Amino acid sequence: MFVLSHFLGKQLDGIWHTAVVVHGEEYFFGGGGISSCPPGGTVLGDPDSIVDLGNTEVTTEILIDYLTSLAESTYRGDKYNLFEHNCNTFSGEVAQFLTGRKIPSYITDLPSDILSTPFGQALRPFLDSMAINPGGNNISGQR
Repeated sequence: MFVLSHFLGKQLDGIWHTAVVVHGEEYFFGGGGISSCPPGGTVLGDPDSIVDLGNTEVTTEILIDYLTSLAESTYRGDKYNLFEHNCNTFSGEVAQFLTGRKIPSYITDLPSDILSTPFGQALRPFLDSMAINPGGNNISGQR
């Protein structure tokens, strides 16, 4: 992280991939759309940290209907953008739906923090072409 922080001119504590774990399953968004797996089951492995956003009254059935709707519209794989519509955007929206709480701003503000630097602007064309896909089972049934 030191090298990236050196080029950006600011300290970064991490470059975060986020997911939501609920009802024994991990849900996330990447270049393949909305996917799920057992908690910690992506190719990224176990998380470095976990932020507990509370409990939900939303049932698994309602959640799956909601995620399927998102997977067919707002969170299709072709809508993924590393800086503006990513796993953190998805996790924030789903967390809000489930608990009424947002994910921490140090996570959601990271893309704008990076892009606010000359190095971030220089890297943007390359990074915009990236689509992160940590694996899992696609919610819409597509891979």
